[in-house]
Amino acid sequence: MKAIVLREHGGSDKLRFEPEFPNPVAGPDDVVIRVRASSLNYHDVFTRRGMPGINLPFPVIIGLDVAGEILETGANVSEWKVGDRVLVDPIDRVNGGLVGETIHGGLAERCRVPAHQLLRLPDAVSFEQAAALPVAYGTALRMMNRIGQIQAGEKVLILGASGGVGVCAVQLAKLAGAEVIACAGTAEKGEALRALGADHIILYTQEDFLKAVQERFGKPARRRGGKSGGVDVVVNFTGGDTWVKSLRCLRLGGRLLTCGATAGFDPKEDLRYIWTFELQIRGSNGWDRDDLYELLELVRDGRLHVPIDRSWPLEQGAEALASLEDRKIVGKVLVTS
Repeated sequence: MKAIVLREHGGSDKLRFEPEFPNPVAGPDDVVIRVRASSLNYHDVFTRRGMPGINLPFPVIIGLDVAGEILETGANVSEWKVGDRVLVDPIDRVNGGLVGETIHGGLAERCRVPAHQLLRLPDAVSFEQAAALPVAYGTALRMMNRIGQIQAGEKVLILGASGGVGVCAVQLAKLAGAEVIACAGTAEKGEALRALGADHIILYTQEDFLKAVQERFGKPARRRGGKSGGVDVVVNFTGGDTWVKSLRCLRLGGRLLTCGATAGFDPKEDLRYIWTFELQIRGSNGWDRDDLYELLELVRDGRLHVPIDRSWPLEQGAEALASLEDRKIVGKVLVTS
């Protein structure tokens, strides 16, 4: 089969297109999927580069998110049949492991996974829409709804709003009835976010987002009972030098939500803001199976949109990941075969 294969860590040149990689064979409890779409995530960038403490079983086919049709079923698989449209939950919640990291992922014509990782794909949801959901949208839903508990009327500032997690976070905040402030790097990205429901756009390449928030919504006050500026919630999964500024945007008792650190996991900290303004720092990690079912329903019913920046052919999988790494996209990057 055709596949994008990683045989050692490094830059984009380490992802090689191989036209004759061995076909997977279903074990007794497995299925083999004809991959129709796989979406890329920043986790795939980290996998390619290498992550401390994680040793991969090279060669590796990256691509955590996979949607397609069943080609083959194992001897013990009875609830699925050839031709079923499916979405893969990338996390193996029975044996451990992760698609696109510990087992081969979606940047190939075929993918083998244990049958217990499958979700049935509604006819009204396309392979492309489905493939965009698990990692980015699943992470966003857990962070915004389960952990963050966004409420109607709250002011929610979202950094990194134009990526996969960000565009979902914007929509979920609007579905909850919040007032959304989205940060973007270009006017074009800002317009795309406004079309998804963002009420305010801050172009961080043109103005400091902390200053912009304080000018529009006031500065936080330390005293209880008085009028307090700032926002109720900041969504920050970038880390780096945006961390302390995010704390300073929050009102008394505000919440900072985080699910990652694409710009640096060890930012400078200032604990004074946390205790002075009684801030809540809430971390969110991954998603649950029920989150994926909820996402499929939201997309099926038209309440949640899945903007696709571009679909790339399998042969250009390395270039597709580079476009994500360079932050040139709005929404999700797909690879189709």
